[in-house]
Amino acid sequence: MSSIVAIVGRPNVGKSTFFNRLIQRREAIVDAVSGVTRDRHYGKSDWNGKEFSLIDTGGYVRGSDDVFEAEIDKQVELAIEEADAIIFMVDVESGVTGMDEEVAQLLRRSKKPVFLTVNKVDSATRVNDAVEFYSLGFEQYYTISGINGSGTGELLDDLVKILPDEPEAEEETLPRFAVVGRPNAGKSSFINALIGKERFVVTDIAGTTRDSIDTKYSRFGFEFNLVDTAGIRRKSKVKEDLEFYSVMRSVRAIEHCDVAILVFDATRGFDGQVQNIFWLAQRNNKGIVILANKWDKVEKDHKTTKEMEAYIKKECAPFVDVPIVFISVLNKQRIFKAIESAVKVYENRTKKIKTSKLNDVMLPIIQATPPPATKGKYVKIKFCTQLPTPYPSFAFFANLPQYVKDPYKRFLENKLRDQFDFKGVPITIYIRKK
Repeated sequence: MSSIVAIVGRPNVGKSTFFNRLIQRREAIVDAVSGVTRDRHYGKSDWNGKEFSLIDTGGYVRGSDDVFEAEIDKQVELAIEEADAIIFMVDVESGVTGMDEEVAQLLRRSKKPVFLTVNKVDSATRVNDAVEFYSLGFEQYYTISGINGSGTGELLDDLVKILPDEPEAEEETLPRFAVVGRPNAGKSSFINALIGKERFVVTDIAGTTRDSIDTKYSRFGFEFNLVDTAGIRRKSKVKEDLEFYSVMRSVRAIEHCDVAILVFDATRGFDGQVQNIFWLAQRNNKGIVILANKWDKVEKDHKTTKEMEAYIKKECAPFVDVPIVFISVLNKQRIFKAIESAVKVYENRTKKIKTSKLNDVMLPIIQATPPPATKGKYVKIKFCTQLPTPYPSFAFFANLPQYVKDPYKRFLENKLRDQFDFKGVPITIYIRKK
């Protein structure tokens, strides 16, 4: 499980610039997802071999003093509760402000590691100016320039030292199926319908996220943990600065699951917010099952299942090989079909193909349809193998890997799906030097 590091501070101190610098320079990034965290950013970064999730919380906007006091308490306390470490960013150009002091007061009372970071320090004069930030009550501060990157190495060196190490995997860790989606889509009702009469529950276990519960569940001879998560809210429906906190727990649940069961309200449609959750799971290489809930309430002349399925796949392109199940939690229609699909997706995600079989199938296909020539250079792929990763990833060895472009990688992916059934699972293709 990667740790969560939250960047907090008032507006215009350079949080987003610092965030962008980190995720652009690290090689272990999954992606920066816009829209999921209220149009701010969520990404993965790596420093000295330790991976962590980095979230830009946005700035705090003062209304009246009373509103400010109430909102700043909510925001920072939530950050303290959820994050493993906090980067508290201030601006040397502005000096210490009353808003900085309010944040510092709350952070000092916490038991979470706080890294006071003075940004925009790009000259010797400004290094001396930063001394005033000792008044915020922290033993140490770091001077950095988010623009040119100076000072960030020392900060990150100390940050990763205090992040918790990856826990050793338990010998018999059960697969985790996270039920995700917007609020009121029917996630909890879906889980309750599953466990209500069937009584396959073994026990309830505290989950990896503070507000989720892992329920041991058995079906089709297969046992797994079913995880209920907090709903991901549309940014326009909540206060701007609180949106990232509303998704943080679900982000963490998606990161640490094997299969994401994405439930959406069919009466509201497969909208942009649902699509953001889909892409978050896809970019984290999770298995995905899409459940169109409340299908019984959709007007019959509105959309048929075929039309809705075609629309969803159009919005999910190019990753369209995903099971879509039309359910009604209220009427218990097809809810076990949904679980059966999730189990199948898990099996696809953990599928291992022998190298000999892979080459026997793929090399004739490649020979019949080789990569297009580039600048008179002909690419020859002579060997392929599945890599030892938790999700399907394949290496194809070529004489000129730099000339194999994305369209041909998608061709290889589609052929792998046709031949070996990876429905519901993202596939990663690497072209390497032979």
